[in-house]
Amino acid sequence: MYICICNAIRECDLRAAARCHAGDPDTVYEKLGKHPQCGQCLDEAAEILIEERGGTPETAPDFTLVRA
Repeated sequence: MYICICNAIRECDLRAAARCHAGDPDTVYEKLGKHPQCGQCLDEAAEILIEERGGTPETAPDFTLVRA
């Protein structure tokens, strides 16, 4: 399933990147050679990063998404 349509990032790719790279969705996208565009995927991407890293939303870092 695609998580980010703008960048064609699949869930499996995001999960693999989450296991190899720390940081918020913006940081992980950068490691994949991508940059968030419309931003609609970032909340779901953050949830996947938390889940893949074995955390829960309560124990996860605050991935507050601020867009200008």
